[in-house]
Amino acid sequence: MGKIIELKNVSKSFDGEVVLDHINLEIDDNEFLTLLGPSGCGKTTTLRLIGGFEQPDEGELLFMGRRINDVPPHKRNVNTVFQKYALFPHLNVFENVAFPLRERRAPRAEIEEKVREMLSLVMLSGFANRRVTSLSGGQQQRVAIARALIGRPKVLLLDEPLAALDLKLRKDMQQELKKIQKATGITFVFVTHDQEEALTMSDTIVVMSEGRIQQIGSPTDIYNEPKNAFVADFIGESNILDGVMLSDFSVHFSGQTFRCVDAGFGEREQVDVVVRPEDVDIVPVEAGKLQGVVTSVTFMGVHYEVIVDIGGFKWMIQTTDYVAEGEHVGLEIVPDAIHIMKKSEYSGLYGDYSSFSNELDELSDPDAVPEEEST
Repeated sequence: MGKIIELKNVSKSFDGEVVLDHINLEIDDNEFLTLLGPSGCGKTTTLRLIGGFEQPDEGELLFMGRRINDVPPHKRNVNTVFQKYALFPHLNVFENVAFPLRERRAPRAEIEEKVREMLSLVMLSGFANRRVTSLSGGQQQRVAIARALIGRPKVLLLDEPLAALDLKLRKDMQQELKKIQKATGITFVFVTHDQEEALTMSDTIVVMSEGRIQQIGSPTDIYNEPKNAFVADFIGESNILDGVMLSDFSVHFSGQTFRCVDAGFGEREQVDVVVRPEDVDIVPVEAGKLQGVVTSVTFMGVHYEVIVDIGGFKWMIQTTDYVAEGEHVGLEIVPDAIHIMKKSEYSGLYGDYSSFSNELDELSDPDAVPEEEST
């Protein structure tokens, strides 16, 4: 795959506030790339720069090797699907999808053929004569995608298009979007704050925070090998502890020394230690290198989320085995469950689960859509 889009040392500010801080990014042809991060991290601004809706203050945007900083949106081989689909309510499904071709005065036979092809691609073949106002949110989204794809752009930009859908429909559309991308071979650049969406759909994830790129990698790399505490905390659940590398493959944390699989750190270097909740085994007290007290147990359907207090640090463990609140337990952690990260500006900001609850997470997320608004 060749590079189709490049951002070189790109910066952007609004009213004196830096929104993008000298970012560098390469996007390959036929790639599903996701810009992931919390509200205000710069992901939507990055998308708008690629689409031509904003211009960078510094740096270069290249499209297939050609500088496009000042090229207007309609002259870029790029289309955008926004969170609000902007369909024409007075037109039926067929005419909404056909609109770009009618604007170009394409022949009637070509319009008929391509609209049918697009409606088949998004699984709306029998909906050509329906009014868009009679469609569900998911169906309207498919119409918007068909309209964006009918001109066969090289790149499709998607700005949180699933945010307004309910949970089940959102999960269904994650799979459908990935299928559509593979079927068309068009590069998709997708913006979301939802970690599950990013992990489910992407070939490449770009994790952003405070206008800077924190890490670029495949979903498995981002999840299993986070670069810093921000990435570890933002992608899934993580227990993040202060540690000291004693030597290659040996780290000290929580008052104990553990074997690990990491090397190349300085002797007695201060580090962040990440242990994912699903990688910890709850064992009898005498069998665990760490011991603590269960402070809460939450049934999640396929597993329990168990909070264990060990010396004041609240660990999260995900297990299929039930333990009771107040029970004394041991924790077993194998070497390849321990991931070592260098200290960063995010060290100490994330770590234990003293105030953990799903509701608190949702209340603190400015992008979260209330349940009654998502249906």
